[in-house]
Amino acid sequence: MNEIASDSDLSAELSRCFSPAKLNGLTLKNRLIKAGTFENMTPAGIPGELLQNFHGKLADGGIGMTTLGYCAVENNGRINENMQFMNEGIRPQLTALMDNLHQRGTKVSGQMGHCGGFSKNKKLSRRRPMGPNFGLNALGVANGMFFCDAMKISDIDNMVQAYYDAAVFMKSVGFDAVEIHFGHGYGLCQFISPKTNKRKDEYGGSLNNRMRLSMRVLDAVRRAVGDEYPIIGKISLTEGVKGGLHYDDAIEIGKMLDKGGIDGIITSGGTSTMNPMIMFRGDNILQPMLKAEKNQIMKIILRLAGPSMFHDYPYKEIYFLEHAKRVREAVQCNMIYVGGASTNDSFATLMREGFDFIQLGRSLLSNWDLPNQASQNPSYKSSCTHCNECVATIESPNGIHCTRL
Repeated sequence: MNEIASDSDLSAELSRCFSPAKLNGLTLKNRLIKAGTFENMTPAGIPGELLQNFHGKLADGGIGMTTLGYCAVENNGRINENMQFMNEGIRPQLTALMDNLHQRGTKVSGQMGHCGGFSKNKKLSRRRPMGPNFGLNALGVANGMFFCDAMKISDIDNMVQAYYDAAVFMKSVGFDAVEIHFGHGYGLCQFISPKTNKRKDEYGGSLNNRMRLSMRVLDAVRRAVGDEYPIIGKISLTEGVKGGLHYDDAIEIGKMLDKGGIDGIITSGGTSTMNPMIMFRGDNILQPMLKAEKNQIMKIILRLAGPSMFHDYPYKEIYFLEHAKRVREAVQCNMIYVGGASTNDSFATLMREGFDFIQLGRSLLSNWDLPNQASQNPSYKSSCTHCNECVATIESPNGIHCTRL
């Protein structure tokens, strides 16, 4: 393992970034965390050698904690049948993965996800996916799954139980932390967002009501894992669409999660189904998505809807900083920054602005050993060009990867 450069070479902020830090009862060797991104390395939902090699490389590169992207809490929470869901059938594989990564000196978080009302999972145990309301299942149209159904109260109760059961399972197989996905238009966010939640009962209307399911989930996960176990959550600072969540909402959402006992909040943005580019910035992903798409119906849909869905947002470093700071000022829990941090200058700025941890995504795909390299070189800059071609590899047989390597 590389030694960290001396304090005389690194600024105080960078020294803080590359020094051990506590997240509830867990100690990380540094403040850099691999962001949760679906790896597409679990064929038929089974984690194997490809996934182990991917995260093993990141562990060797010095990451403080790596995140297994999209660990669906139940089968019906999967977007497609190649996503893993938390069940006893994959206990041996997950235990082996955890043991391997722990031996390499990194901690492991699992991103708890549920797709809610959009899915193309052909192995659903029910007729249709379910969300807050009956509506169009945009993701499933090309696969003949045109609609989603509205969840009844009993379905909501079952979803909360699924999160509880998944959390118990994940702790038992060796995950060091869990990350609840409250953003990006997935199942919990569908309830939080006024754009997608039109319910007239206690789960719709005011933000307090729209947050009711998420708060129940947070409480269930806490009961499942105990007081000392780290629970973090990813929110969308804004969905970037008319009638959706906006920056002021994020402050109130952060306050509620903080009061509910969450250990850390990740401030991302955008929504996968309506405005994904706001979370990436840089080169537009429409053309790479069209090139990668094999389903001809979906390709037609992308050609027609793509220009209005994939907007252009120029890339700049730490592009969510201004609005993430507003959440930082409103909460007491740990704050985990994500969004365009790929240089030591950015890491130092984030430490100086009071963020506790930093999540990295694209920059780790292009530079798997970024933490080791950055801790040695005060002027380090990732080689990532923010071309965003990696985003289109999300369903590649080789899994998500940098196309420039």
